[in-house]
Amino acid sequence: MSDPGAVLADLRDESEELDALVAGLPAGRWATPTPAEGWTLAHQIAHLAWTDRQALLAATDPDRFTRVAVQEALASPLTFVDDGAQEGAQAPPAELLADWRTGRETLWRALAAWPAGEKLPWYGPPMSVASMATARLMETWAHGQDIADALGVTRIPTDRLRHIARIGVRTRNFAFAVHELAPPADEFRVELRAPGGRSVWAYGPQDAAQRVTGDALEFCLLVTQRAHRADLPSVRAHGADAERWLGIAQAFAGPPGKGRGPRAEGGAR
Repeated sequence: MSDPGAVLADLRDESEELDALVAGLPAGRWATPTPAEGWTLAHQIAHLAWTDRQALLAATDPDRFTRVAVQEALASPLTFVDDGAQEGAQAPPAELLADWRTGRETLWRALAAWPAGEKLPWYGPPMSVASMATARLMETWAHGQDIADALGVTRIPTDRLRHIARIGVRTRNFAFAVHELAPPADEFRVELRAPGGRSVWAYGPQDAAQRVTGDALEFCLLVTQRAHRADLPSVRAHGADAERWLGIAQAFAGPPGKGRGPRAEGGAR
């Protein structure tokens, strides 16, 4: 992703779409459980607001981010993200919503002003502005899916999914590594039908021995673990390694997620 301006614009649009989904809810609805165990609507927005604050700290005070935020994460590697969401979710919904709006806009401006070619520190490897914005868009969309599912809302997929699909493809080897598996030596060919069927998003060499094909929305639901593979019939693997990947794929950092069970078995979606 070489054009940070394009992904920043899409990040703003994705955030505003999610904002419109929760802005009119009465305060009591913010306690609605979502498919993420133990997380309400408030936890989902609080998590986004918390992560935006951490990214803003990385962009405005890199030294403090490294000295304080990273060390706090190392002290509680399995709980620091959930702790941030839990703390934020205790605020009144109007206050939480205002905090998320202010934080994401301030972060957006900081990323837009970040010097070209320089990277920001993060919990893993340093990230370019384009990569940071793409990661924020992916999280906004994925947690927005949790909220939409909790509210019984079906969202219309957009071409912003291309950013999430790209992360899903690029994190293939990471998914194998976190499961303590050796990544395949060769790239796969991934071909995804864009929203509306107007085009195909393709990744990897055309002559790759193994392929993954399917609908872009279903692929994004798979790699963000917002739906079980059994409920995503269009996503198909062609080859043993590709088949194994689709069973463990994750576009997000950290340990393997629990994912969601199949709807036929009562799994939430």
